Amino acid sequence: MAGPNSTDAIEELLRSNHWGGSWRNGIYNFHHYHSTAHEVLIVYGGEANVRLGGEKGITQELHAGDVVLIPAGVGHKNLGSSENFAVIGAYPQGQTWDLCYGKKAERPEADKNIAKVPLPNSDPIYGAHGQLMTFWRK
Repeated sequence: MAGPNSTDAIEELLRSNHWGGSWRNGIYNFHHYHSTAHEVLIVYGGEANVRLGGEKGITQELHAGDVVLIPAGVGHKNLGSSENFAVIGAYPQGQTWDLCYGKKAERPEADKNIAKVPLPNSDPIYGAHGQLMTFWRK
């Protein structure tokens, strides 16, 4: 588990790399996605099995220290976690998240929103020329 000041340090790192709107909690236990923002999840405690990509997506086991970058429109769900599972989430500067559930009626509007979400200007961990962003832009 993270030390007493490490969550503050993570949030400061995110801010310095132009990711904001941070929060501390877990991951919802229902499928959801964001049509207006990309999201980074940084696990700082415990572990969880998370479905990424909607109902037919992949299941990934996440542990403290893992970082997951979720593009706008990609569904995610906590399938089960330890009691001490804890995450910091954040969004690229200038992007505000919404909450979508994958309902058919959401799609026309959500699809338009997703198409308009720009790539972030900087990697949430490594900054403007970071490794995650290099991978994403390929």
